[in-house]
Amino acid sequence: MGVRDADAERAGAADRNDTVPGVDAEAPLSGCAALVTGASSGIGAATAWQLALQGAAVAVVARRTGRLEELATRIRGQGGSCAVLTADLGDAEQARRAVEDTVGRFARLDVLVNNAGYVAMGPIEEGDPADWERMVDLNFNAVLHTSQSALPHLLRAAANGPRGIADLVNVSSVGGRVVRRNNAVYSATKHAVCAFSEALRQEVTGRGVRAGLIEPGMTMTEMAIGAGHLAARDLPQDAWLRAEDLARAITFMITQPSHAAVNEIMMRPTAQEH
Repeated sequence: MGVRDADAERAGAADRNDTVPGVDAEAPLSGCAALVTGASSGIGAATAWQLALQGAAVAVVARRTGRLEELATRIRGQGGSCAVLTADLGDAEQARRAVEDTVGRFARLDVLVNNAGYVAMGPIEEGDPADWERMVDLNFNAVLHTSQSALPHLLRAAANGPRGIADLVNVSSVGGRVVRRNNAVYSATKHAVCAFSEALRQEVTGRGVRAGLIEPGMTMTEMAIGAGHLAARDLPQDAWLRAEDLARAITFMITQPSHAAVNEIMMRPTAQEH
């Protein structure tokens, strides 16, 4: 096993938590349906797991069907409901279809977590435009398309659903607030997600849809230990956040009572300075 493979295995192990109790029929999200993008590993997989434990029926979407099926098996084994959707969310039609497929499966949508992302670091002078376009398409355009497609369903859930509220959570990055060299395009896409989330919040908050923003620092995921590891700036991996840390923050945001909205959470490792 190579260094990258070993790191990926450690990240995968951090994503798994097989000691948690089964799904409670009276859990806060019982009767609700959630869609989590980028759910084949990392923050997405951990979030789907946590939302299922809170009672939500969960649709998980990514390109790696096998990884999604493994997650779905775990969720179903705890008594939860999980639909597997395979899609490349960088394609607008597939991103929109993922939302409609979720509603087709569960007849509703109460929660959308936009987590899918891609990073390619390096100086602008030497950058590959194909990488730039992939980051724009997956990190930002996919958020636009899934969010717009989800809004009618979320508004309906807020008006008629069991909680009287619906949630749309976008996963951005500390990199969207703190710009560094060799990270220009990634930071630009994540900054765009921050701006989009706040504008969306203002548009829908009066109609019962909460738009939340999560901004992780260095987190032990496949993306971070791969192309994103250069952003660590000598912060040792054992000091990084785990995917479960962010999943708990996202779940905290979503499970607030209907009168309370946690609009934004920036979460860094304790040892991360910037």
